[in-house]
Amino acid sequence: MRLTKFTDYSLRVLIYLGLRQQERVTIQEISRAYDVSRNHLMKVVSNLTRYGYVAAQRGPGGGLTLARPASEINLAAVVLDMEEDLNLVECFCPQGKCVITSACQLRKILQQALQAYMQILQAYTLQDLLKPAPVLENMLGIRLKAA
Repeated sequence: MRLTKFTDYSLRVLIYLGLRQQERVTIQEISRAYDVSRNHLMKVVSNLTRYGYVAAQRGPGGGLTLARPASEINLAAVVLDMEEDLNLVECFCPQGKCVITSACQLRKILQQALQAYMQILQAYTLQDLLKPAPVLENMLGIRLKAA
């Protein structure tokens, strides 16, 4: 199983926002921290906002924050929302044309593997990815504002 860069970047954005503890963050900050294209992150953030993971506020003083607590953002849900499809092989697709599909055991085995993969992700939330926060904050160059 391989996730797209889009999903990878989505998870990274959520980690960054989770570490910032409701401080407003710009796409540019996240782009710099991960050394990822700002334009690509704009598309990622747009999707995360549409699915209700991120709250975006425009204008002066605007920025991004998590739309809900990190403990309520399930990793399996994020992956399912961000991945265009989870068709591991052609026979998973309705338009698949593999001639041995009706007798092949590969589809059944891969379906079981995918189900196990998603079951593991279902057991974790964004909160689980924020540990160890001080180490991650240091690696990303995050300096939290004094309360």
